[in-house]
Amino acid sequence: MASITLGGNPIHTSGELPKVGSQLVDFKLVQNDLSVASLSNFAGKKLVLNIFPSIDTGTCATSVRKFNENASNLENTTVLCISRDLPFAQKRFCGAEGLENVVNLSDFQTGAFGKANGLEIVDGPLAGLHSRVIIVVDENGKVTHTEQVAEIANEPNYEAALAAL
Repeated sequence: MASITLGGNPIHTSGELPKVGSQLVDFKLVQNDLSVASLSNFAGKKLVLNIFPSIDTGTCATSVRKFNENASNLENTTVLCISRDLPFAQKRFCGAEGLENVVNLSDFQTGAFGKANGLEIVDGPLAGLHSRVIIVVDENGKVTHTEQVAEIANEPNYEAALAAL
């Protein structure tokens, strides 16, 4: 269990992030067209998993915009933006913003992705949502970088995530 803060107040997650060097656990997440994507959909690609509570908050929206900006310059890399938002909200946001370089995935059905990766918030006003986390994996699905953002209102360290590719 990780201890993070929301507005300076302590909250906790369901466990620990995957260890660097471990294999990312396979997942089933919902795409904008309501089809299901798994890790195998991205086989052979490096992945940046930008995980956050909700696309409808300022910091979460900023992270999606910033990773979208960087994604067009990344070779053999896909940026996955993962939250428990409905796929409709994710699609609406990216459509309104003109963001086409990231892939939105939703964990709205079961929250299994958040639980499996130890990043589900378990108490406080955001309980049930995902904490702000970055996970980077190589072409073989091996974790090369993780970051659990200590204060949920803060942005992740974009440079460290991109340097891990």
